[in-house]
Amino acid sequence: MTGAIAVQRLLELRVARANERWARDRGAQEYGQGHYPLFFVLHPAWMLALLLEGRAATGRVNLWALLLFVLAQPLRMWVIRSLGRYWNTRILIIPGGKRLTHGPFRYLKHPNYAVVALELATAPLAVGAGRTALAFSVLNAALLMLIRIPAEERALAAYRNQS
Repeated sequence: MTGAIAVQRLLELRVARANERWARDRGAQEYGQGHYPLFFVLHPAWMLALLLEGRAATGRVNLWALLLFVLAQPLRMWVIRSLGRYWNTRILIIPGGKRLTHGPFRYLKHPNYAVVALELATAPLAVGAGRTALAFSVLNAALLMLIRIPAEERALAAYRNQS
């Protein structure tokens, strides 16, 4: 499971990098650069903890958690497809861009973060890695609620004030 997640994340990073180049070519301004490395520590550390604790667990696979993890994948793709070229892993504001209100953004302000939160909890729970699920869910929530989402909201507010 961890290998498949790692491959998925690496492929997504390629898309994110291409989209980042596209956005920067259109004059995108980046916000929140200081906290960006925290996510590049969090996610690989989560995968490593998932692998190690999951291998040490002797229980059976939790099918409900696995099902929720699998169901999160189309939601992840829906977010990425809805954002199109605007999807990347950084906070980039492109002049003339508009905030999305279609796709999953009709229902949630930050749907990608909801999907990631679901994944960070359910993948470990599926393989009996409860400590990993709890620890990384709390760390992710703290990063999102205290740092990332406020940075995004400040960036959007600054952009609206410039327009």
